[in-house]
Amino acid sequence: MINFEKEEGELESDLEQWMYVLKNMSSMNKLSTYLKKPIFKKLFEIAEYSKLNKEERKMYDVSLKRKWDNKAVLDYARQEGEEKARKEERAKAEAEKLAEKLKSALNLKKRGLPVEDIAEDLGLTVEQVEKLK
Repeated sequence: MINFEKEEGELESDLEQWMYVLKNMSSMNKLSTYLKKPIFKKLFEIAEYSKLNKEERKMYDVSLKRKWDNKAVLDYARQEGEEKARKEERAKAEAEKLAEKLKSALNLKKRGLPVEDIAEDLGLTVEQVEKLK
């Protein structure tokens, strides 16, 4: 590392970027545009965290836990809402399907077909067909 002398603008490969970061991490206040890769961002976050004192770390951890808890609550609420919407859609589709069956059953009943045959063919109960007028 002592022999590595390249500056930010001279970095050509991932290896050179890593060597630069490892050599200069202690003097870096922020990541440069040359190092905006997710892995370097994560490394920088870890380094920033390691600089915190005990009280600052505790406050940061509490803040992070609250953030995760809030995200979990929102994700759960979104999931529940989506499930409720799917159930309502299924119920609506089933109701529409039943309405079509009842409409067909009424037409067949008006033609004089036996109630038992109508019920069997359309997947309805005899009582449902008999109530139709």
